[in-house]
Amino acid sequence: MCSDSSLTSPAGFEARIQRIRAKSSSTFARPVQLPLWPDINRGVPNAWLRCALFAGIQGRGRKALKSELLATVEGIEIRFSGWQLDQSDLDVWETVIHLTRQHPIGNRVSFSESQILRELNRSVGSSDRKWLRSVLVRLAGALVEVKLGERSFFGTLLKGASDECSRRYVIELEPHLHTLYMTGWTQINWEDRVRLRRKPLALWLHGWFSSHAEPFPLTVSTIHRLSGSVNSHYGSFKRQLAQALDELVQIGSLVSWCFSGERVCVVRTPTASQQRHLNRRKGTKR
Repeated sequence: MCSDSSLTSPAGFEARIQRIRAKSSSTFARPVQLPLWPDINRGVPNAWLRCALFAGIQGRGRKALKSELLATVEGIEIRFSGWQLDQSDLDVWETVIHLTRQHPIGNRVSFSESQILRELNRSVGSSDRKWLRSVLVRLAGALVEVKLGERSFFGTLLKGASDECSRRYVIELEPHLHTLYMTGWTQINWEDRVRLRRKPLALWLHGWFSSHAEPFPLTVSTIHRLSGSVNSHYGSFKRQLAQALDELVQIGSLVSWCFSGERVCVVRTPTASQQRHLNRRKGTKR
């Protein structure tokens, strides 16, 4: 039987926890900041771009999931609980991260409702304000369990609060977010995403191809699985896929694409940083 009052008394227990936190903070914790990227881009972990977490679907048909194992590439395992997320949710998540990237992870960062909406290229009218709040609440209620090799963590995608009078939001980033970025991240061209708005499969493909310096051929069925598509008709999805690829060519994100049997082959010009990566890799092979 435990007689320590610090464990039996709620107040004592809380005081003990605070002492432990303070000791841990002063001894081990160091402020961690996300990588910095220019205002014209959005920095996104590759793990988010190469799976069905932010699916290439219309949000109207979203489902409530409980510890659902999502489709991912090899080496990543993601379980998800909450309302299914789509590409418009990724827009908001990217934007919040973009606005907080210059602050150490774990700090609370405040910004106005109109500031977020302007960054999203949205109006500040009542309908878009309600839409923004619904997305932020959905992201705050989304629980992910991520395994990256031997590392794993779980947590919500956002923590936050709002003030109805001042119309300001306070956001706190999950500390483990840094781990995702350190395992690989991509600078997404924000102007491209704005031009592809309301084209969910094209948006998902844009993220996928952007995260690869040299995209490799994928089968139609692999794209269907990883994008989280709910189109159960193969022929219909293939036509939808062709249209989405054409849209990427139209905005200059892809040079060209073609079907080779059941595979999708694309030609894409790498970014300057990706080209440097390719040059280093080729130099290593020589």
